[in-house]
Amino acid sequence: MKVVIITQARMASTRLPGKVLKEVLGKPLLQYHIERLRQVRGISDVVVATTVNESDDLVENVCKHLSYAVFRGSERDVLGRYYRAAKVYHADAVIRVTSDCPLIDPFVIEQVVQSYLHSTAEYDYFSNTIKRTFPRGMDTEVFSAQVLEEAFQEARLDYEREHVTPFFYMHPERYRIGNLTYHTDVSQHRWTVDTPEDFELIRRIITAFAGVQPAVTLEDILRLLKQHPQWTLINAHIEQKNLDQ
Repeated sequence: MKVVIITQARMASTRLPGKVLKEVLGKPLLQYHIERLRQVRGISDVVVATTVNESDDLVENVCKHLSYAVFRGSERDVLGRYYRAAKVYHADAVIRVTSDCPLIDPFVIEQVVQSYLHSTAEYDYFSNTIKRTFPRGMDTEVFSAQVLEEAFQEARLDYEREHVTPFFYMHPERYRIGNLTYHTDVSQHRWTVDTPEDFELIRRIITAFAGVQPAVTLEDILRLLKQHPQWTLINAHIEQKNLDQ
């Protein structure tokens, strides 16, 4: 089975424009993100799916400079962008992550994928987000190219097209849904980048682990934040955007 990680990235973030290329210690966040994705075992490709907008020429240029696979498609129809990227890279299964998660743990991704591939039950969609126990910034979803094509052909609502996977988990009567939980609920942590406050926290964490990347794990970060509990207050007030935002 050819398993492909597809991560979406664009410059036109509403709350923090250009966030994916903001730099920490001279490296863009996108590079930290891809370096960690490349540590995941058993995958065939890591693909950056950006838009055809002129502003995302920068994303493509960075990807080419760093020898990252890149695909360009619709800005609003992210579902279509994923479907076409999966076709181009001949994916049998797709791992969906987002580029605003520069600290995503490769081992967490592996756990989600292995749960999807080797469970005694057969799943159409598996993630660690249906029941949240992992920090935001560890979000991982996996599904087959076949159900991705079904969603591409049938999804009609704007949020289904923009957010890629609601077509699956909003229809549990049709799709077999699986979820991975962490042994402790640490979902209060927010390690994704959508605001200046988010970026400041991520900057501090990356700087603290300078020279260790990309081997840093979720547990390493939790231990660091126990040593610096005040850091978690930096973005504790930030609310995650809803599907319709």
